Amino acid sequence: MLNLSVGLYIVLVLGMAVLGGIIGFLLSKRYSEGKVGAANEVAKRLIEDAEKEAEILKKEALLQAKEKFYQEKAEFEKETVEKRQELQNLERRIIQRESHLDKKIEMLDTKEAEVHRKEKGLAQQEKNVQEQEKKVVELMERQRAQLENIAKMSSEEAKRLLMDSMEEEARHEAAKRIKKIDEEARETADKKAKEIISLAIQRYAGEYVAEQTVSVVNLPNEEMKGRIIGREGRNIRALEAATGIDLIIDDTPEAVILSGFNPVRREVARIALERLVNDGRIHPARIEEIVQKVEQEVEASIREAGEQATFDVGVHSIHPEVIKLIGRLKYRTSYAQNVYQHSLEVAFLCGIMAAELGINVKQAKRAGLLHDIGKAVDHEVEGPHGRIGADLAKKYGESPTIVHAIASHHEEEKPESILDVLVEAADALSGARPGARREMIETYVKRLEDLEKIAQSFQGVEKSYAIQAGREIRVMVQPDRISDEASAMLSREIARKIEKELTYPGQIKVTVIREMRAVEIAK
Repeated sequence: MLNLSVGLYIVLVLGMAVLGGIIGFLLSKRYSEGKVGAANEVAKRLIEDAEKEAEILKKEALLQAKEKFYQEKAEFEKETVEKRQELQNLERRIIQRESHLDKKIEMLDTKEAEVHRKEKGLAQQEKNVQEQEKKVVELMERQRAQLENIAKMSSEEAKRLLMDSMEEEARHEAAKRIKKIDEEARETADKKAKEIISLAIQRYAGEYVAEQTVSVVNLPNEEMKGRIIGREGRNIRALEAATGIDLIIDDTPEAVILSGFNPVRREVARIALERLVNDGRIHPARIEEIVQKVEQEVEASIREAGEQATFDVGVHSIHPEVIKLIGRLKYRTSYAQNVYQHSLEVAFLCGIMAAELGINVKQAKRAGLLHDIGKAVDHEVEGPHGRIGADLAKKYGESPTIVHAIASHHEEEKPESILDVLVEAADALSGARPGARREMIETYVKRLEDLEKIAQSFQGVEKSYAIQAGREIRVMVQPDRISDEASAMLSREIARKIEKELTYPGQIKVTVIREMRAVEIAK
């Protein structure tokens, strides 16, 4: 019974499960069909909405196209009207131009007819002139023949005689004119130049120190000489190698002579040797150490000297390398004149004369101070110191005016401004003043002989004398061969030849003296 109940229960459960599955299937199918129908409805509505929207867009596009068409049409019509107006204006102008051209053509035709008429008249006049010229030539030929018969001289001889007389007269007039101009120029220029130079000399007086090629170091005793020489001469060799200066140890009591042409190295050697003597420790290592320190100190002193020079003169903004070059001039001499002091003199003289002439004083001082910086390196670079200095000034940013003043102060380039001439004059004034420079007696005598020889080379010169230590030469001429006017020409020619053939400091004055003596004996 129990098993039957269980079987029924199982059957009942299975039947309910089958029934549930059938019912679920039917419900699922119905739900799917409903969902598909709803989707179809939505799709249909979307298609209808899309068709409506496409229709609306189509209508809007048509409206926009029509609007664009009408707008383009209006613009085209407007442009057409404007072009038509421009064409009408152009046509009007062309018509006006054609009218003007017609008028000009008529005027040209009239002028051409007038020109033809004048050409005919000119041709007739030319023909008449040619006939008159023929008559004039024939008349001149007859007159020339008559003159030759009267003068007993051909026309070529008469022409040559006339040209010679005119040339002699012109030469005489030129000499008189040159003499007159020279006298007038001397009356004004010499007076003003003397005033300016004398004022500059009065306001500035520079010191003069003669430099030599040897220096002497005093020793405390004779035993120090042996210590300086060292074992087998090693100390003296080390000192000469480090400084580049020759040490002369002779019988001079308690003194060592330093010999060398480079004054900077000689100064380094002098200071180093003095310190070694005072210190007492003299050996190669110590020598190299002291020499190195002294070189640095001398370089510093050179820079300080350059800075002091720029401060004394009152010029600023000079390149540091140029300041060093100015300081190096302290150890450079020219004809035994210290170039550093000479540069300061030239700077002050330039400033004084520039103030008198009313030009830039600072610029004149700057040019005067820098005019000889080429001498600081002229043993290292080939060429005249004027050009070397100009190249250095240009390299370190000096103005073209200053550069040209440096280059032309010895007339290696032609002076172009007042500043150029001013620097040249100040340089000559500083170098030519009494006591500024020294020269050997042989050179001095040779220069005087050359001066007199140049003067004697001219015709009509009787005697010549070099005076004023070679600053002036006086020339005596033969009065029967040289006139007063020719004397002026002769002095100028002698001066030009001296400038061309001689080298000399300062200036040389050429004086030509002509004296006419009339002698008669009363019996």
